[in-house]
Amino acid sequence: MRRRLALGIATAAWLLAGAAWADEPSATITGVEDKTLRDAILRVLSTSKAAPQSRAEARRRARDAGDDVVAVLRAEGYYAYAVEPDITEDEVPRGVVKVNPGPVFVLAEPKIIWQGAPPEDGVNKSALAAMRLTPGDPGRAAAILGAEGRVIAQVQQLGYADAAAEPREVIVDHADHTVRPTFNIVAGELTRLEGVEVVTKGRSNPDWVAQLVPWQAGDVYDPEHVAELERRLRDTAVYDSVSVSLAPRDKVRPGGLRPVVVNLTDRPERTVELGAGYSTSEGPGVDARLIRYNRLQRADTTTYTVRLAKLEKRVGGEVALPHWRRPQQTLKLNGAVFKETTDAYDETGATISADLTRRRKTTSYRTLGVALDLAQSQQLVTSNGAAVRETLNLATLTTLGAVAWDQSDSILDPTRGWRFEARAEPTTSFGDTTLAYLKAQVQGAAYFPFGADAGTVLAARVKVGAIFGALVSEIPASRRLFSGGGGSVRGYAYQAIGPRLADNTPQGGVSLVETSFEVRHRFTERWGGVAFVDAGAIGPERKPDTEDFRFGAGIGVRYDLGFGPIRADIAIPLGKRSGDPAFQIYISIGQSF
Repeated sequence: MRRRLALGIATAAWLLAGAAWADEPSATITGVEDKTLRDAILRVLSTSKAAPQSRAEARRRARDAGDDVVAVLRAEGYYAYAVEPDITEDEVPRGVVKVNPGPVFVLAEPKIIWQGAPPEDGVNKSALAAMRLTPGDPGRAAAILGAEGRVIAQVQQLGYADAAAEPREVIVDHADHTVRPTFNIVAGELTRLEGVEVVTKGRSNPDWVAQLVPWQAGDVYDPEHVAELERRLRDTAVYDSVSVSLAPRDKVRPGGLRPVVVNLTDRPERTVELGAGYSTSEGPGVDARLIRYNRLQRADTTTYTVRLAKLEKRVGGEVALPHWRRPQQTLKLNGAVFKETTDAYDETGATISADLTRRRKTTSYRTLGVALDLAQSQQLVTSNGAAVRETLNLATLTTLGAVAWDQSDSILDPTRGWRFEARAEPTTSFGDTTLAYLKAQVQGAAYFPFGADAGTVLAARVKVGAIFGALVSEIPASRRLFSGGGGSVRGYAYQAIGPRLADNTPQGGVSLVETSFEVRHRFTERWGGVAFVDAGAIGPERKPDTEDFRFGAGIGVRYDLGFGPIRADIAIPLGKRSGDPAFQIYISIGQSF
């Protein structure tokens, strides 16, 4: 026991000594009283894993540290400094740097001198304001360099694309402890834009690219307009590379107009994607997608989809046309044939739809859509106290209005931010029954990170929905609201929340409330775990009653694939009813919400 204790103490001492050596600074700094300045110096000093092995090495380290100190002092506005590298007289000598920073030199009379023809008076005033150098502030080198960069950026933004800086003049006056910077700027000529010259390794139509430009021929050059054109092209996600830049000065056209050169390289013409998921109630499901890019020569995407699952079989296609008729507006045309087999209903049919999505800001979306379904559905209804199968042949016309905001930091694995979506679907059915009603749903989620590198995340979700204008018995089962399963209340079977018929078949309802709370923790770079509680209710009236709520709880594991996690959850129903399972297992890609 004593040997083990002695060995442990010796090992700890060795580790502490190793840690100390690892933090051995190149020199000790003396004479610096200002904490901010001292911290800035200590941040740039190099370290070594061992003490100097000789006086010569200690002296070399002190000289190197002295050079680092001088660089920091000058950068912070100390120009009347005294820096003396030396070494100690200890048995193991170490470097020491004696510092007298002297006074802080302050800014005085910053000015701009235009080399060549000066720009317009308004540009000169804007350039002076862009310096943001206040007389009396410390004459830091970084502040002076930053001011020059802001001046150039401001002049370019006001239309002088070729603005450049010539060597600046900075007078450090030791008599009055001031720093007087003078910026020598060449403005060049005012630049006016023409159209675009498209250089493409692919199929893009130059005329379509020209429709995306955010300027008119003859407009004064604005670098943000050029950057916006590049963003619009990148947003389409059909190019391997996109480059947008102003043509060289020797390409100026008659009249002084200057084109913008666009270089495009298409991504591979097609890709294949495969996906799969599993839950004990919904069974396995596989998805296959063939995606083709830029077939119409306007950055379009065509997607062919096949889904085979216990609950749904679907074959469909979609054409997405980005920047349709105006920038930041995408038209999607869809068509599919499908068969759904659920506990609540069976339905077979075909659907066509068109959605127009307008992106107002980077994370704000507004969608208008219309869909027509032709389907035959079979559902159970109660007649004289018994469940009777009913067949409906219907044509259903649905219009859509939706808004969405996504301020989260990831699609598949968000750790901070929030999401919100609201949608309204006026619906009319014709055929074996004629009915008009409105389905509305609102959903929001928020993510709160805790700890270093967001190692722990608290995630919360709320969803509310309702159907107006019809009774639950009048609405076809396939159009009612349901809850339960991997995307809503885990622990329960798909559609199992809410009222049921006499034979335990889910009935669905006209009101819905769901909430979910998760604590997500990352244990390693790849592995993580989750604990969660879900709750939900489906009501046959305008709002669910308290007794309609069901709760589920469970835990899960996550494995990060790099682009998103694989999730595996196990959950139990806390309000188990007849027919409910003891537990449910869910496996899929991405967090649950």
